[in-house]
Amino acid sequence: MMPPSLRDWVAEDHLVWTVLEAVKEMSLDAFYSAYRADGHGRPAYEPSMMVALLLYAYARGNRSSRGIERECQEDVAYRVIAANRVPDHSTIAEFRKRHEVALSELFGEVLLLCREAGLVNVGVVAVDGTKVHANASNMVNREYRQLAEEILAEAARVDAEEDELYGDELPEHLCTAEGRRKALREAKQRLAERRAGREEVGMEPARVELSLDPEQIIPRDGGRAEWLREGRR
Repeated sequence: MMPPSLRDWVAEDHLVWTVLEAVKEMSLDAFYSAYRADGHGRPAYEPSMMVALLLYAYARGNRSSRGIERECQEDVAYRVIAANRVPDHSTIAEFRKRHEVALSELFGEVLLLCREAGLVNVGVVAVDGTKVHANASNMVNREYRQLAEEILAEAARVDAEEDELYGDELPEHLCTAEGRRKALREAKQRLAERRAGREEVGMEPARVELSLDPEQIIPRDGGRAEWLREGRR
């Protein structure tokens, strides 16, 4: 019952289409020139895809590389940009650091392009609460560039804080479905053994010395049963 293409899940007026079309109009030579053309090294993600992914994420206020990775799994618009691929957060952060200058220049150019094309129909371009007036006479390329630099600086700060908070990646054995199942089974068994050990300790009879003072306990007609009840009390 679902559309056969992810692109059919996103409305025509969605921001993602503006970002993708704007990136197509921009020169990405500064990004492509940083990669080897001889086929050596690990294959890189398509730079135009990574550029669009970062621009879209930052325009939506998502500064976290981990957050972008998560959205590539869960958000349809992100999945349209990434063609259903999921770059890990380390790759995303490394791309930002490697191309920081080029991204600053490109982001500023994209904002100018959108303004010039009339894609700002409410008078402002909103970038995570930062209102950039599209019709202001003093809004020049330098000011867009400054905004882009601030956004990239914030992204770097967020990534550094999350690296400090979350530390290293998951251990290798937890990165596969079978590895996770095995780890969870073993953890479940250890917990069960600990619980069983605590129950065994709890079942041992308590060794308590009792001395019943007849003057303090008033026996009634219940006989031995009454004495036992009083003893328990």
